[in-house]
Amino acid sequence: MGVRAEQTPAPENPASASPDPAGPRPPRLTAAAVLAALEGLALVVGGAFILVLGLTGDPDDRGQAVTGGVTLIVLALLPLLAARGLLARRSWSRGPAVITQIMALPVAYNLLQADSAAIPGGIALGAVAVTALVLLINQKTTRALGIRGPGGEQD
Repeated sequence: MGVRAEQTPAPENPASASPDPAGPRPPRLTAAAVLAALEGLALVVGGAFILVLGLTGDPDDRGQAVTGGVTLIVLALLPLLAARGLLARRSWSRGPAVITQIMALPVAYNLLQADSAAIPGGIALGAVAVTALVLLINQKTTRALGIRGPGGEQD
């Protein structure tokens, strides 16, 4: 049997299905975007630092240092684009932002296992990742991005 039109009515105005860009942005959404942007900026700074040290210093393997620096800079694009999308209230941006936070958790764990000055960095990264995840899965954030709940229903 097919689905009848009265069971799944189409929205009268396609623009009404998306979030209202003129409305106020929830503080949770802004905070999640700021955290994602900070992570992206940290990756750019770390990548640039490794790249400069690889080019000007005396690394064990210059090629590996340059590759590592460039890789970190390229990886920074994911959280930076996600942050921009979150600020613009684009529904697609939540996925990359969540992926970034999930990828940050094992990195934070590895930093916590080190016997060095990396432990405070692991604590900070873990706290930022967990906080951002909580902000990103919050119902108000989801609604502000125009993401529908289970079953396609909007509260």
